[in-house]
Amino acid sequence: MSEDEGSGWILFASIVLAIAGVMRVLDGIWAIRADERVPALKDQLLGDQLNAYGWLYLLVGIVLILSAFALYQRSQLARWIGIIAGAILMISAAMWFTFAPVWSLVYIFIGVFVIYGLAVYGGRLDQLDGSPRT
Repeated sequence: MSEDEGSGWILFASIVLAIAGVMRVLDGIWAIRADERVPALKDQLLGDQLNAYGWLYLLVGIVLILSAFALYQRSQLARWIGIIAGAILMISAAMWFTFAPVWSLVYIFIGVFVIYGLAVYGGRLDQLDGSPRT
C-alpha cells in the first residue's frame, strides 16, 4: 500500500473532527454565557443548568480539535478518538431523526465515512505497507 493511499480519508476525518470541535467550542461558550436553567433538562445527567453542559461541550470541543491535528500525524490515540467521535455522531444524529430526518441521515453518513476512513486507512504507515518498523 502506498503512502498516499488513504491520505484523503485521513484528511477528510481530520477536517470533520476539527469542524465538529469548533462547533462544540462555540456551543460551549454560548451555554456558559447563557447560564440559564432549562426545565426540560431537569432529569438529565448534568441537571438543568446550561453552564454545566457548556463546560462539557468546551472540553469535548478541545479534545476533538486536538485529535484532528494529531490524527493527521497518524496518532493511534487520535484514530480511536475519531472512531468513537464518529460513532457518537451517528448515535446522536439518530436521536434527532424524527425532528430532522434529512440532516440526521447526512450526519449518519458523515459518521460512517469518518469511521471507514479511520478504520481502513488510519493505521501507522509502517503497518499499512508491511515494511518492518525501525
